[in-house]
Amino acid sequence: MPWAFLVVTLVGAWFTFNAYLPHRRQGGLRVPSFFAGWLTSELPGHHFAWQLAATGFFVWAGALAAWPGWLGLGITLASWLGLLAMVPLAQRSESTLETSLASALGPGYRERVAAGGRRRAGQPPRGRLVAPLWLRDRAVRIARDIRYAPGAGRRHLLDVYGPHAGARGAPVLLQIHGGAWVIGNKRQQALPLMLDLAARGWICVAINYRLSPKATFPEHLVDVKLALRWIREHVAEHGGDPDFLAVTGGSAGGHLAALSALTPNDPAYQPGFESIDTRVQACVPFYGVYDFTDRLDIDPGFVRFLERVVMKRRIAEDPEAFERASPICRVRSDAPSFFVVHGTHDSLVPVATARHFVDLLRKASRRRVAYAEVPYAQHAFEVFHSLRTRHAVDAVGRFLDFVYEEWREERQARARA
Repeated sequence: MPWAFLVVTLVGAWFTFNAYLPHRRQGGLRVPSFFAGWLTSELPGHHFAWQLAATGFFVWAGALAAWPGWLGLGITLASWLGLLAMVPLAQRSESTLETSLASALGPGYRERVAAGGRRRAGQPPRGRLVAPLWLRDRAVRIARDIRYAPGAGRRHLLDVYGPHAGARGAPVLLQIHGGAWVIGNKRQQALPLMLDLAARGWICVAINYRLSPKATFPEHLVDVKLALRWIREHVAEHGGDPDFLAVTGGSAGGHLAALSALTPNDPAYQPGFESIDTRVQACVPFYGVYDFTDRLDIDPGFVRFLERVVMKRRIAEDPEAFERASPICRVRSDAPSFFVVHGTHDSLVPVATARHFVDLLRKASRRRVAYAEVPYAQHAFEVFHSLRTRHAVDAVGRFLDFVYEEWREERQARARA
């Protein structure tokens, strides 16, 4: 029993250690390291609970009868200290996000947000931190599985989230799921954000889109544009204002969100519906992929994956195709307002690419560009409820409310002119 306890404590300690120092090099360990670090850094209290229960069982069963058990107990105590330290580290994300917004929007931006009257008072119930996968809200109604384009089966369906009391002329957010362009579903990601916004009066639209390897880029992006067409033509039926659109997504969804925001009305991605206005007013990519060319020489294995599965062509034979698919190559002066969010500890999409993208975007764009590196955050950190998620959702809500109020003021000024 002492040896078994030691093995279990080493496993628990590895989860804690990996949350602080995830494996980021290419190879088979990167994905397991991501999953372990993601769940540990966002749910330290839950990990503390199972380690506490396991320790109690082993001590009761006689694990301290020999030196391996005492060694295991020491390792466990060190692991617990590491888990407890994750709570203030997650709390630091609040100031990081706020500093980013104040820098990009101005120190008095909160007053403009408050004047709009769209912020809901108080924080979400703390019970959501105990049950992080309870992704429901009584204040939100959901219309499921609406077809936004013909063909492609369930890949051309969307869900609409809105306030249960109803809405009229509400701002609209389009959510694009991630999953490396090969997996994923509209019901799996960004639910904390969509539930928060919908409860406060926004209309949120979450879409499926065609996936690789069956689909070849740019079919994924064409589907996003088809969804924007549906929003223009039908979102008013659900209480949304088709004139104000924001787009968000995580990972591959962050790539598609950024690329759709940077290719407005591009006929290459709107076959058969070139006349539809696909401009958006704001974009919030989470831990997005911004470069298909790997110009920073960070992850050549990623380019090989794109060649085989997503692009289905070699970059050496058609480098322009990979550049056209890269948001980092599509920055423009008339880009919409951006809030780029990335975790410092992302082991799947290196944070360096986000920094480079933001640097180029700030040099080119006439609109606001906010950027937040969330401390100790892994990839997919805001998929379910956590302390870090709560701060990120609140910050993104403030950003979107600010951009919406700014847009309304500009529209009113044009009407008076």
